Amino acid sequence: MSQFRAKKLDLSCFINSKIIRDHTKRKVFEQHEPERQALRYIIRNTSLPQRTRAQAQLQLAQMHCYTRSTQPKNRCIMGGKGRGVFADFRMARFQFRMNALAGRIPGVKKASW
Repeated sequence: MSQFRAKKLDLSCFINSKIIRDHTKRKVFEQHEPERQALRYIIRNTSLPQRTRAQAQLQLAQMHCYTRSTQPKNRCIMGGKGRGVFADFRMARFQFRMNALAGRIPGVKKASW
């Protein structure tokens, strides 16, 4: 994990170890995604020789787990919570409610009918 971590993090939110780890996963995924897509294309291309496809599959399996799209997790930028996070706002339910009631989220207001 530390092999991928940047010396200076470009985070502007609450920071704990889980946030740093998630930030690292997102950066590594972003950097290696073109390579993973190329390998997946080679694996699925049936016109290529079987040996080439098998080598590409082996390379893909040996890549670090942080390069997978399933690794990054939506976390609250205010508190670092991993559950109950609204993906559009990247905030947990409670933080979203507090910020919306305080008027800090543009275009959001309390519903009443």
